[in-house]
Amino acid sequence: MNQPNQNQNQMQLKVDDAILRGAYANNMQVAHTKEEFVMDFMNMFPPVATLNARVIVSPGHMKRMLAALNENVKRYEEVHGTIEAATSPADSEMGFKTM
Repeated sequence: MNQPNQNQNQMQLKVDDAILRGAYANNMQVAHTKEEFVMDFMNMFPPVATLNARVIVSPGHMKRMLAALNENVKRYEEVHGTIEAATSPADSEMGFKTM
């Protein structure tokens, strides 16, 4: 019996070295239009803030991303215990927020 070539359905992923290193973010802002969500990931080290990445996705992709993140947080907590949400200072521009 002939089996389909597994390589026919695989896509090669090319990743730039700078992207492989990753980007640290201690701040994120989210905005949206009807057609897309925009997530800005930043480093806030006063007096300077640096935008490290802007990720733009469709609403459908955002919904799938949220499901994947929720599932991974659930798995993490099953192994490592409950994650307590950090509170941001009330008067601070730091933290993760919506716009």
